[in-house]
Amino acid sequence: MQSNPFRWSFRAQFLAGAAICAALIGFAIFSQLQWGLEPCPLCIFQRIAFAGLGAVLLLGALHAPRGRAGRGAYGVLGFVAAAVGIGIAGRHTWMQLFPPEIPACGPPLDFLRETMSTTSLIRKVLTGTGDCGNVDWTFLGLSMPAWSLVWFVLLGAWALYAGFRRRA
Repeated sequence: MQSNPFRWSFRAQFLAGAAICAALIGFAIFSQLQWGLEPCPLCIFQRIAFAGLGAVLLLGALHAPRGRAGRGAYGVLGFVAAAVGIGIAGRHTWMQLFPPEIPACGPPLDFLRETMSTTSLIRKVLTGTGDCGNVDWTFLGLSMPAWSLVWFVLLGAWALYAGFRRRA
């Protein structure tokens, strides 16, 4: 029986996912520094979610467990990390489709961190503000948060596929 050259190993699949996460964060930073697109708090949380997902994928690739249970556990962890990103990017996309009437994002994130508890800060950021509803960039008709949503869905499915696919 010949092996299929197009079937990637668990390690290769997880490394590819981690590389995609790094590239997406790199693009976000590039767009901020080179194009002057200032991120809102929800954008920052999406970057953190990509970093968390990338960390899970990288750890899974480095560990590369041989058993189905280990691979499945990393697949589920990757999906959970992606689901957090889906929630954040989905909320941000919804806010862009139906922007709130508040005209500004409010105080900077650093100030909020110094003056609020962690749970209050997360609640404040996730409720969103006017600037979070602005669309400053689009590609193929989708805003950056919408593309983040697409990538979180794809990477979450990729992690589950890599974790649970049958190995020869």
